[in-house]
Amino acid sequence: MTTSAAARDQHLDELRALMAAHSPPIHALLVPSEDAHQSEYVSERDKRRQFISGFTGSAGLALITAKEALLWTDGRYFLQATQQLSDRWKLMRMGEDPPVEVWIADNLLDGAVIGIDSWCISVDCAQRYEQAFSKKNQMLLELSSDLIDEVWKERPPNDALPVNVHPVEFTGRSVAEKIKELREKLQHEKATAIVITALDEVAWLYNVRGDDVHYSPVVHSYAIVTLHNAFFYVDKRKVTNEVENYMAGNGIDIREYHMVQPDVSLLSSGQLQGSVVNGNLHVEKDIKGQEHSKIWIDSNSCCLALYSKLRQDQVLMLQSPIALPKAVKNPMELDGLRKAHIRDGAAVVQYLAWLDNQMQDHYGASGYFSEANGSQKKEHLEKVKLTEVSVSDKLEGFRAEKEHFKSLSFPTISSVGPNAAIIHYSPEANTCAELDADKIYLCDSGAQYLDGTTDITRTVHFGKPSEHEKSCYTAVLKGHIALDDAVFPNGTTGHSLDILARTPLWKNGLDYRHGTGHGVGSYLNVHEGPHLISFRPSARNVPLQASMTVTDEPGYYEDGNFGIRLENVLIVKEADTKFNFGAKGFLSFEHITWAPYQTKLMNTALMTPAEVEWVNLYHSDCRKILASYLNDEEKEWLRKATEPITMSS
Repeated sequence: MTTSAAARDQHLDELRALMAAHSPPIHALLVPSEDAHQSEYVSERDKRRQFISGFTGSAGLALITAKEALLWTDGRYFLQATQQLSDRWKLMRMGEDPPVEVWIADNLLDGAVIGIDSWCISVDCAQRYEQAFSKKNQMLLELSSDLIDEVWKERPPNDALPVNVHPVEFTGRSVAEKIKELREKLQHEKATAIVITALDEVAWLYNVRGDDVHYSPVVHSYAIVTLHNAFFYVDKRKVTNEVENYMAGNGIDIREYHMVQPDVSLLSSGQLQGSVVNGNLHVEKDIKGQEHSKIWIDSNSCCLALYSKLRQDQVLMLQSPIALPKAVKNPMELDGLRKAHIRDGAAVVQYLAWLDNQMQDHYGASGYFSEANGSQKKEHLEKVKLTEVSVSDKLEGFRAEKEHFKSLSFPTISSVGPNAAIIHYSPEANTCAELDADKIYLCDSGAQYLDGTTDITRTVHFGKPSEHEKSCYTAVLKGHIALDDAVFPNGTTGHSLDILARTPLWKNGLDYRHGTGHGVGSYLNVHEGPHLISFRPSARNVPLQASMTVTDEPGYYEDGNFGIRLENVLIVKEADTKFNFGAKGFLSFEHITWAPYQTKLMNTALMTPAEVEWVNLYHSDCRKILASYLNDEEKEWLRKATEPITMSS
């Protein structure tokens, strides 16, 4: 989906005309990145903020007033936004500039009306805005239709892609078990029902997957689960006979997607009628004054449009009871994740070996192992041109050959030199850079397999890296190892651990503007909460637990020059410690990602003996674990890539 700058300017003018003509007139329009489920990654037809602003990053918020257009985004995207926004837009840097609600309260007149599509804003966010706006009697107006859709004449269609049942051999737990456990939690919190809005939570609870969002195997759907009934709200064109029978067999009513809002109203008034259970027709009655009268929502993922159909006194606002069970993987999910990462690691090794040969053959590069000077492009280069996109397509090809492969888990970040400094760079075929043997190459990629989701980053150089590049790479590697090697008591949050990955960088006056780790789904979203490893305050909310997955991905980026990031997926496990202070129990990490680190980029004089030993042990394991997936030539490449390193003075 690409729109010219001139067309976007015209759309901006059309939008302002609609705002002025609206009753009441809208003084500012908020355009979030999220869809009606507060998703991070959304379908093409839900990329409204991208459509109006031209900024393609996954996180951001646009604000359009009569005279200004502003875009807020986080540190991952500062450089990208600068490059993509036209001069009619102003970039607002999260963490540096005032938040959008503060800017509105400070810059718009008393009584100003701020419009929002109530489906695309969470309850948390809306309440935060309303509190800020109240200082000047400004009003957050819930719009009956999204104004962006009125100017987006070529909005992509709503395709009816089929819902798939995800078998228990991969999920490890049946729907019946999950619903039973969920109802026990409802009873514990004295709630009679829950409205589930996050796409991955619906998919996890009902053991279904789909193709409605690129890279995330989810279905546009909602769920309502009560003490007696369960409902699945989905476009019925997507429901096969198999899925219909499966849902009926699990006591789940299938309703049309758009019926969720009226059904939430019925639920609120105690009139939601469910299926026949044991010969009895169940109606979820409002039990006023009795124990079970609350309706549970997660205010971080439930949209304002649904929340507004509930009485405030009946709402139980807590983190979703599905978030933690989904994040804490069961033994079958962990087994699948380990196996998926081994196959994925083999694909990455095949890719690096192939790319090494290509760079030497067609670009005269000294290669993955040598630091010789004089990388020169060969004369027949015109016949073979390696670009950020063409090489990442080759990586996808290696993955596609592996068992259970379904798709990539996010758009591959294949980036050379200055582009590697754009943290979430997304290359496009017609504008991407050509590979360069004299510049760093960063590749952050992952895949969706039926038995697990992967995410890995490796940074390499096919020529002669500078001493500065080596020292930066080594600092990132030291932080990566420090986090991987951590041992910590139960109850520790990712906020406490984040510093481990940054300390080696801080010692050199360096840092990075993104979090250090995120959860990873089991054939679900590649970014999965509720836990994370980050400097952000939200990382204090959820302690790490055994059997959670989390990434370990420190980095360093120099605008206009290069970027470095190293990433593995870890499983949190119980640690075998000599003592057990306070009888808390201690935790550590198991890495499940397998691909070598480029020893050529390491300055071992900056490393400790323990770090050198860690690298050598990891590389030894790589050889053993990946060997059976590689041909003789690839095995030999891996053998060279994992030769032991020694301390240098």
